[in-house]
Amino acid sequence: MPRGKKNTDAAAPLSTRESLSSTIKTIRNIMRKDKGLNGDLDRLPMLTWLMFLKFLDDSDEMHKVSDELAGRPHKELIEPPYRWRDWAGPVDGLTGDELKAFINQDEAIRPDGTRGLGLFAYLKTRSGGRGDVLAYVFRELQNRMANGYLLRDVVNKINEVKFTSSENIHTLSHLYESMLREMRDAAGDSGEFYTPRPVVKFMIQMLDPKLGETVLDPACGTGGFLVEAYEHIKQQARLAEHYRVLQEHTLFGNEAKSLPYLLAQMNLVLHGVESPNITIGNSLAVKLTEIGDAERVDVIATNPPFGGEEERSIQNGFPADKRTSETALLFLQLIMRRLRRQPKPGRAAVVVPNGVLFGDGICARIKEDLLKEFNLHTIVRLGSGAFAPYTDIPTNLLFFDREGPTREVWYYEVALPEGKKKYSKTAPMLEEEFQPAADWWMDRKESDRAWRVPIADIEAGDLNLDIKNPRGSSVEDDAAPHEIVARMIENQRLVGGLLEDINNLVREGSA
Repeated sequence: MPRGKKNTDAAAPLSTRESLSSTIKTIRNIMRKDKGLNGDLDRLPMLTWLMFLKFLDDSDEMHKVSDELAGRPHKELIEPPYRWRDWAGPVDGLTGDELKAFINQDEAIRPDGTRGLGLFAYLKTRSGGRGDVLAYVFRELQNRMANGYLLRDVVNKINEVKFTSSENIHTLSHLYESMLREMRDAAGDSGEFYTPRPVVKFMIQMLDPKLGETVLDPACGTGGFLVEAYEHIKQQARLAEHYRVLQEHTLFGNEAKSLPYLLAQMNLVLHGVESPNITIGNSLAVKLTEIGDAERVDVIATNPPFGGEEERSIQNGFPADKRTSETALLFLQLIMRRLRRQPKPGRAAVVVPNGVLFGDGICARIKEDLLKEFNLHTIVRLGSGAFAPYTDIPTNLLFFDREGPTREVWYYEVALPEGKKKYSKTAPMLEEEFQPAADWWMDRKESDRAWRVPIADIEAGDLNLDIKNPRGSSVEDDAAPHEIVARMIENQRLVGGLLEDINNLVREGSA
């Protein structure tokens, strides 16, 4: 027999910021009691996939109404009895071990009393368009809550969130951002280098994407660059047509991992992007020469993974003399390829480690292309510890466009606050610390923080872009011992990668 009664919250008034904050706080407190969840790294993903299913259901009900009004047939992405409203909506629906079995097991008693596929097992069978994405995402996820009664309590609280309410969504976006920050802090040494918000904001401000342009992040993580670009361009939208263009034809992202993909989806949805154009998969998997004008974009802002290694099949998609296992160098080539060409040249801002600036061999050949075919007009050198607590590797922001070739490179060194030698988890980089760089951007003059290097000098230095500030105090001079060790490890890793690349080339040459 079908079970459960209608959730009487359906006609509840809009939640206030305080009540939503209270709801999220209550959910997190409930989750803290569960023995299956271990910290924010478990709690936020759990909350995200639950909210994602609630969002899909709310969205489906809205589309159903609009389809009926327009006389169009309506096709549900998730069918009964797997829709949120079927198993999570009724306040006295499945709970305890029954709820856990329905979600976790391949086969279980369903909310309508019949026996069939469990929830995750069903979601993994979806196919076609958005169904493929749903299947891919839930193939990688799992329910980590051990107590089915606590899970029921969480589900009932999520029912209080109405994704049909712009007020709810706006409020939830701020709460979600704070939770993302907490999760990033908790990530620690998990290998994910999340981009600090001040860095994201500065890069988008300097790129200044316009309404009608396309913006891409090929390694979008939790969607920070796309959210910032959306907020930036939204200020230019005045007409309904402008909003339609912004919603449907402006922002594009790609993410290889399921959890960041889901986090990005929620992050964009909560900031007002109704149907995010984010694909899941490895951006590097497409052969470089197969990327044509149709795939090129106006603006790219990204912090590609560095320090990672790509398998041989991925490397084979790149030119033979520029194949490497270093992900930062592969992404740099991808970004160069995907920028729109003349007559409307595209522009990019990319986070790279110091190793890209001074690397030789394959790295130097990629830089040679960058300098000859693109205008690498600015390198912003970030203060020590900018990506703390994830890494102490020094990082830089490359700004370039297709109006090349490069004639000179401007360098700007972001100053650490007076008395501070590096950023840290408890003393992170702040937005206002980029203001001097933003002020300098449109009226460039050489100073203690800014210097200009002609291309002839760079060529004379074997394309080494790691050029220190000739007037200011060097960041490396202030480096702590553990930072120096981190750089030595990074340099050693790069040398190892180059040797491996050389070895592969030698093997190919002798085959």
